[in-house]
Amino acid sequence: MSSNQRALNLIGLSQRANQLISGETLVLQAVRSNKAKLVIVASDASENTRKQFLNKCEHYNVPIVTTFSREEVSHALGKERTVCALLDKGFVHSLQKLL
Repeated sequence: MSSNQRALNLIGLSQRANQLISGETLVLQAVRSNKAKLVIVASDASENTRKQFLNKCEHYNVPIVTTFSREEVSHALGKERTVCALLDKGFVHSLQKLL
């Protein structure tokens, strides 16, 4: 199993553990309130969405990952999503080791 597939499995696991939020509005709120420990934006998200999250994450010092496509993120979460955020440092550390 490739490291990208293992990372996607970890994202799905974090959602089942209620340590992940998804959707642009909720993720923006989490970034602003310093709850988000890592943001994942699909590589094929719209230019506006990518720019918005890159700027917010840079401003609030939140790491951001743009490795996965919308299809990969959606498949890992089980629903159509372009943006999600991990809330737990343990999951973030594990994900960063895989990437």
